[in-house]
Order: sequence, then C-alpha cells, then structure tokens
Amino acid sequence: MRLTVIVITIAVALTAAGCGSNRKVASVPAGVQQQVLEQRADSLFFAAQRSKMLGDYKTAITQYSDYIRLNRNNPTVYYELSRLFMEVRNPAYSLGFARRAVQLDTSNKWFRMALADAYTVNEMFDSAAVVYDQLSRQYPQDDDLLFNKGMSLSKGRHFSEALEVFDTIESRVGVVEDLVFQKQRIFMRLNMVDKAAAEVRKLTRQEPGELRYWGLLAEIYDAAERVPEARAVYDTILQIDPYHPRALIAIANYEKKNGNEPKYRAFLVKAFQNKEYNIDEKISFVYPYLQMLETDTTKRAEGLLLTGLIVEAHPREAKAYALRADMFSQADRPDSALVNYKKAIALDSTRFSVWYQLMWMYSRTEQTDSLLRVSAHVTRQFPKEFMGFYFNGLANYFRQRYDTAIQSLNTALAIGGEKRFVADVYALLGDAYHASGLHARSDSSYDMVLTLRPKDHIVMNNYSYYLSVRGDNLEKAEELSRRSLELKPESPTYMDTYAWILFRMGKYQQARSWIEKAMQYPEARQDPDVLEHYGDILFNLNEKDKAVEYWQLAKARGANSQGLARKIAEKRYIKSLDR
Repeated sequence: MRLTVIVITIAVALTAAGCGSNRKVASVPAGVQQQVLEQRADSLFFAAQRSKMLGDYKTAITQYSDYIRLNRNNPTVYYELSRLFMEVRNPAYSLGFARRAVQLDTSNKWFRMALADAYTVNEMFDSAAVVYDQLSRQYPQDDDLLFNKGMSLSKGRHFSEALEVFDTIESRVGVVEDLVFQKQRIFMRLNMVDKAAAEVRKLTRQEPGELRYWGLLAEIYDAAERVPEARAVYDTILQIDPYHPRALIAIANYEKKNGNEPKYRAFLVKAFQNKEYNIDEKISFVYPYLQMLETDTTKRAEGLLLTGLIVEAHPREAKAYALRADMFSQADRPDSALVNYKKAIALDSTRFSVWYQLMWMYSRTEQTDSLLRVSAHVTRQFPKEFMGFYFNGLANYFRQRYDTAIQSLNTALAIGGEKRFVADVYALLGDAYHASGLHARSDSSYDMVLTLRPKDHIVMNNYSYYLSVRGDNLEKAEELSRRSLELKPESPTYMDTYAWILFRMGKYQQARSWIEKAMQYPEARQDPDVLEHYGDILFNLNEKDKAVEYWQLAKARGANSQGLARKIAEKRYIKSLDR
C-alpha cells in the first residue's frame, strides 16, 4: 500500500508541476524517487522469479525485460534471460544476454557456463571451447568442465585436441563409459576402426558381462564391413545370452547374404520368439515388409510368419494384432485381416487408425451391414474424425439411404480432411445427389472433384454418362468422356460411355466406331449394358434385325433396363425410355 501511495503522490506532484500556476509546489527529493524505482525493480524481479518457477517463461521474460528498463547493470537478470531464452528455443537471444551477463561480471562461473552453453547451441563450438578452457584452468578439479571442452573441440572437428583432453581425463578417473564412447566416435569419424574397437574393448575387459559394450563393438566392425570380426563378436554375445535378439538378427542377415535361407529363418524365428525383445523394435523390423509386398511377393510368407511370432510373444498387445492384420490385408487375405483388426480393437478401442482399417476392409469386401454398424459407432466415439463420417456415408449409399448418406458426407466436409479424401467425399456426394434426383447439386459436386483432382478419370466417366442420360449439356459430357479416354485409353467401359454420348448427340457412325472398339474386349462382350447400347446404335443406323439380335443378347446377359422388353417385342428403338 505504501508504494502505491508514494507513486500516486509523485504523479500528482508532477502533474501539478506541469500546470501553468504561480503557486509553489514542493519538489520530490531525488532519494525518494530512487527508492520508488528500486522498489518497483525488486517487485518485477521477484515476480519474474515466481513466473519462472511456475513454468510461465514468456511472462518471466517480459517481467525481467521490464526490470532491465529500471536497472541495466544487474548481471543476474541477463543470466536469467539467457536461460529463459534457451528454454523457449531462441538461441540467438540467449547468446546475446549471456554475453552481457559475462561483460558485467567476468568472475561468475555460472554466467560463463551459460555463455558456453549458448555458444554450443548456436554451433559456435570454437568459442565454447575457449570458455570451457578458461573455466577448466580456473577450476582444475572440475572434470566436467574439461569434458565439455573436449566435446566442444570434437564438435568443432578439432579431433586431435579433443582426444588429448579425453586422454587427460582418463588418466585422472580411469576408463569410464562416456569417455570411451566419445573417443570411439572420433576414431570412427577418422576411419580408424581398430583404434575405435580398442577403446570399446577396454570396456568389455572391465565389464565382460555387459552386452551393450559387445553390441557396440560388433556395430563398429559392421560399419566397416568387417563381417568375420563382427560375427565373432555376435557369437560371443550369444554365448552370454543365447536369445539376444540383435545378435540373432545380425547373424540371420549374414546367413541371408550367404544364401542360406533355412539358417536365416531359424535365427530370425529364435529372435522373434524372445518375449523380452521389445515389441516396438520387432514392429520396426517387420513394418517395411508391408511396403515390399507390392513389389516382392516372396516377403509375404516371411512377413506373416514374423507377425504371427509377435502375436505369440505378445498376446495382450493390440499393436501386434493390428500389424498382423495389416500384413493379411496386403497379402489379400481380407477375412484373416478382419479377425485380427477385431482382436486389436478388443484389446484397445481407442486407436482410430485401427477402426479406420476395419471400416476400409468392410468397404473393400462389400460387407455393407457391418460397415454401417461400425461406422455409426465410430462417428459417436470419434465425432471429429473425418473418415468415420465418410464410411458412414458410403454404407448408407450402398443401402440406398441417400438422404442419410448425404447428411454424413456433408458432416465429413464440415470437419475437413486431406485434399484427396475430400475429393472422395465430393465424388460420393455426386453419386448420392444423382440417385436422389438433385442433379444441380450432383453436377456441382463432380465439378468440385475435378477442381481438387483434375485427372480423376472415374468421375469424368460417371459425370459424363449421367449428363448424357439426362440429355443435359452433351458438349460438356463429350469433352469429359474424351478426357477420361485420354487418361485411360484401354478402358472398354470408357469407350462405351463415349459411344453412348455420341449416340445421344446423333453422331451414330462415330458412336458405332467407338462401341465396336469397346467390344474388342471380352469383358465388354459380356456386359449387358454395352450390348444394349450397341443395339440402340445399330437400330438408328437402320440395321434393325441386327439391333434386335443385340437387344435379345443383352436380355440374356441380364440387362433389365426399362423398356428393353418393348424394344424386343416391337422391334424398334423407344427414345422416351432412354436410360
């Protein structure tokens, strides 16, 4: 309260002094002003300390900065700002404040260490080494300072000087892990493999049962492609621990390179049967198989074998079943994939990625009822997930519940997703609007797909066909269909669409040419729609008997378009009943 009163008094006095008055105003003593400033500065300092302790670094930075406006000569505040800017990942500012702290107090060890840290973060390793050198001379018993000097020299690529520093420390404290690791890294960078190995062997002699050291030694030889020496080390590891996974996998890979497939499999299986082998490392090893299956089918059996072993070793891990399901999916075994996705969800229902794969698998296998049930659950459990509503829209579309499908798809768009998936939503919306007779909205949806995905030949084909069926904008339909054929020139379906559009435009000879191109493909000759289209074209080219023949053939193949029976019975093309 007193501070507030004093400040108000000063403010009033200054205001009065600024007014044009003949009255005499008592001036504020300089000592009182200084006292107020010091109190204000102290208040800011302690407030900044409190903010820092609470983890509110940005507020602390503001408060310390305000303090500096009142007192520019307190090195501790510059030091604190340096540390705070390090915390908020602004190394340039951290360095500037550390330099100022050291300028104001060259004797403070912590200020100089902060400066060395700032140099290091700014990758000014030579400068950091100079500071650590000065500190280590001033505090010769502090081996950490000398170690940091060695690290700075090493990062600055002064390898010889760094090795001298590390050797000095080793002469004091003996063989320790940190020193050995740093020295072997330097030797490896200098391609001095034997010296790097000799460093690590110091540790294996000191602690022969510590497998990490043997593993590092093997990696050194592996990196230098000195396989016999690396394998000898791995053999040593397996003598200590016969189920050591990394050693088993390393030897398995050696056997594979030697063409010994049975031994490769045997070592690999033994490693994956080890329950102590971390599941995440197993998954990291197997995951690339998913990408390789598309180009190397020989990996399929191996991938399924290894994922099976992961499930056996970790039967309560959802990710084990999820990975196995992914493997079955890539191997085109959807039933097995579904079983494993369900097991993964039973163990952990919180992972949307697994629900996504389950929905995708149901859509792929056309299990509409299951897709509808699961997608409805997903939209409730994950109401902000775009793909849940997409699959729900897809399931409702398959069930011909177009209004519900449209609602779900528009919800997906409101949530937003990746560009390619948004295009899929608009494509399905186009189909749903078309089925509902909302042609303007259907056209708008297809146009949006082609804006997002200009080379989507499937949408071009569907869109152009629907336009032709309605008899709307046939010029646009012809252009879209032609573009789809340019992108997919060997598609008999697209040829049939193009022929049908030309027919609708009255270009019967061109239509015949294209539909006969389509019918060179066996699948087109079995397609009832293509056969009926051909009959329609032939009739309008005055080949009536041949037209009836193809209408009859279309019916025999299962065509059920409205009016086909009348065409056959009356032996004439009925325009009013076009599809």
